[in-house]
Amino acid sequence: MNGPAPLAVVGIPGNRRLTGFQEALRRAGLPAAREVSWREVLGGRAEFAPAELVRLDSPGEDPVVERLLRDTEDPTRVEGSALWYRRFIDAARGLRAQLLDEPSDLAVLFDKRLCHGVLADAGVPVPPAPTSGAAAPVGGWHDVRELMAEAGLSRVFVKLAHGSSASGVLAIATAGGGRVRATTSVRRDAAGGLFNSLRVATYTAETEVGAIVDALAPDGLHVERWLPKGTLHGRTADLRVVVVGGRATHAVVRTSRWPMTNLHLGGARGDFAAARAVLGEHWAQALAICEQAAACFPGFSRVGVDLLPAPGWRRFAVGEVNAFGDLLPGLRGFDGGGAESGDTYDAQVAALLRTRRAAHA
Repeated sequence: MNGPAPLAVVGIPGNRRLTGFQEALRRAGLPAAREVSWREVLGGRAEFAPAELVRLDSPGEDPVVERLLRDTEDPTRVEGSALWYRRFIDAARGLRAQLLDEPSDLAVLFDKRLCHGVLADAGVPVPPAPTSGAAAPVGGWHDVRELMAEAGLSRVFVKLAHGSSASGVLAIATAGGGRVRATTSVRRDAAGGLFNSLRVATYTAETEVGAIVDALAPDGLHVERWLPKGTLHGRTADLRVVVVGGRATHAVVRTSRWPMTNLHLGGARGDFAAARAVLGEHWAQALAICEQAAACFPGFSRVGVDLLPAPGWRRFAVGEVNAFGDLLPGLRGFDGGGAESGDTYDAQVAALLRTRRAAHA
């Protein structure tokens, strides 16, 4: 790329992520990247030339890789995220290559407890969380109840420490008299196993909520305050902001009638123009917070920041920072972001070219 060093991408060949990146290279008039499968990496068969620059992409959407990472090919199963994390991070750390994306950052980004701690230490506004950083493990529902009582929290999100796409997430509200209400996509089967459903459910029996949390706990849990969020057209709203090379370039508004705004759970892309109008002069502040969060991970080429606007859209908190949060097909960069003419992959290719030019200046 603008020099002798070739580019390789570790991902899932044929997947829409790699296809999108390759198309961006083509649009920039650059050679295609060599594609290396996570199957090869996990099988110990991947080799890289000393001159290759290696970009890491998601290992998702491949049942064989899913089985290699967590001993199941069923993407709906919840259990096994801790095993997935250990094997994935070990594989990334074991790559003998010149990496564009640092496994040390990847290890923090895929542990919600560690990520929250890094963000909080850097002064990034985040929801209060009793499990932030290297806190003691949460053993189950009894521990969650105690943490909530000690922190004075009546509404929390309980999340799998190594989960993604809202897998294993519960939005829990408690009230006097032992009342509990949990909203989640998690279901238990007849054998007591857990799986993710595309339909969100509400549980009000503490025994049921406790059983789900107890079953999730062996994979590690993160507990944080459930912050009230702003609304747009009568629906709860947040933003996914992609930061490439330290600069916020693309954003989508996600709206839902549920606490989780993930699109596969019934969330929808909101009216971006309307959100910018509501934000007004606070738009710059929102972007600055996202860039501040991304700066905590300088070894990773791009991240997707989940930004939570408070009611009124004048204050913000960072809910999560996602290593592979750049999959926003067909989305053009917002005005003023420096990537108005292309999608998230075009922005990444442009950032690579800038880095190469600076290195040869």
